[in-house]
Amino acid sequence: MKLVRFGQPGSEKPGILDEDGTIRSLAGIIDDLSGDNLSDASLEKLRSIDVAGLPKINSEQRIGPCVAGVGKFLCIGLNYSDHAAEAGMDVPKEPVVFMKATSSISGPNDNVVIPRNSQKSDWEVELGVVIGKHAKYVSESEAMNHVAGYFVVNDLSEREFQVERCGQWVKGKSCDTFAPIGPWLVTRDEIADPQNLGMWLELGDLKVQDGNTKTMVFGVAHLVSYLSQFMSLHPGDIISTGTPPGVGLGMDPPRYLVPGETMRLGIDGLGIQQQTTVADVDP
Repeated sequence: MKLVRFGQPGSEKPGILDEDGTIRSLAGIIDDLSGDNLSDASLEKLRSIDVAGLPKINSEQRIGPCVAGVGKFLCIGLNYSDHAAEAGMDVPKEPVVFMKATSSISGPNDNVVIPRNSQKSDWEVELGVVIGKHAKYVSESEAMNHVAGYFVVNDLSEREFQVERCGQWVKGKSCDTFAPIGPWLVTRDEIADPQNLGMWLELGDLKVQDGNTKTMVFGVAHLVSYLSQFMSLHPGDIISTGTPPGVGLGMDPPRYLVPGETMRLGIDGLGIQQQTTVADVDP
């Protein structure tokens, strides 16, 4: 299934794509795409619904973040061998873990706001994973049973805030709008192999990232198992699994985002995002 959330920020409703790609409303069937609604049992109930009988949603409706009520937004750094080389860093022996603030989450086509005083805002197409069942000390062989599905993430980063301002990476990863997710939450049964998905990102007319999840250092099953050794993973928690090469930091000379640019990105079977960058004009 391809699940979606639609509507204005803060008022999104759950939906599902029918065979023609039309959004149908799930309002009144589930509260939202969050928590226990992402369990195997809940998703199985949705599969039994006559989707063609659900109300159609106007195609001009805004698409919101594909998961609601996110408790933890966990990210993995340097998880593609070719990206580690691009960054001039060694391939890590264990997953490099950091977090994004959940307040950075936005819709897949919402504007990306370049923060004040930013000189080094950067892009990163990533495979997102959402947990559907509580996971604690799970084995790698059992880890995938705890995954509800997958989606596209643009793990935006302000590199000066991230690496030059001391402390943790979270400062450069958590700016408002720096985590567009969606457009769809694709249930795990639709993705035969999450370790063989093409992924790309275009900046204007230039394709800057063109990779595949097969070059991940640590795959999805390993990451779910690994993280569950240190903390409980709850339904609705997100794992963003790292990016292939082609980020602005790795260019010669480095190339960063400015207001007025367009990013377009996607992953095989998971849909496409498109964002326009704008300046932060909040008082």
